[in-house]
Amino acid sequence: MSETTASVTPAASSPVIGESATARGRRARIALRTLQVVLALFYVIASAVPKLIAHPSAAEGFETMGWGSAGMYTVGLLELAGGIALLIPVLQSVAAVALSGLMVGAFVVTLTYFNGENAATPLILIVPLALIAWARRDSNQRLLRLVTRRG
Repeated sequence: MSETTASVTPAASSPVIGESATARGRRARIALRTLQVVLALFYVIASAVPKLIAHPSAAEGFETMGWGSAGMYTVGLLELAGGIALLIPVLQSVAAVALSGLMVGAFVVTLTYFNGENAATPLILIVPLALIAWARRDSNQRLLRLVTRRG
C-alpha cells in the first residue's frame, strides 16, 4: 500500500454519510419549501392582485386580447388559487401542475397577441413549478385518498 492511500472502514464512514445525507435532505426540503413560498408570493401579489384590482396595466392587456374584465378576473382568480394551494401540503403538487398549465397558456398568449414580448417569463416559471410538482408528487396520493374517502 502506498503512503498516500488511506484505508477507510465502512463502519467508520457510515455515521458520517448518514448524518450528511440527513442534513442534505433537510436543506433540500427547506430550499423546496422556500421556493414554494416565493412562487406563491409571486403568483398572489405580483400576478393575481393586479388583475383582481383591475390595475390599468393588467386591464389593458386583457382588452388588447379581447378577453375583457371577465377574462382578467378569471385568470387572476386562478393565479390566486394556485398561489395559495402551493402552500397547502395536500394540494402543492396539483397546484404546481395547474400553474404550469396556466403558464403554457400565458406563453401562447404572449406569442399570439404580444409578438413574444416577455414570452420567456412563463417558460422560466414552469421550471421551478415542474420541480415542485415532481418533488411533492407523494401529496397526490394523499389528495386522492381524501377525495375518494367514503363517509
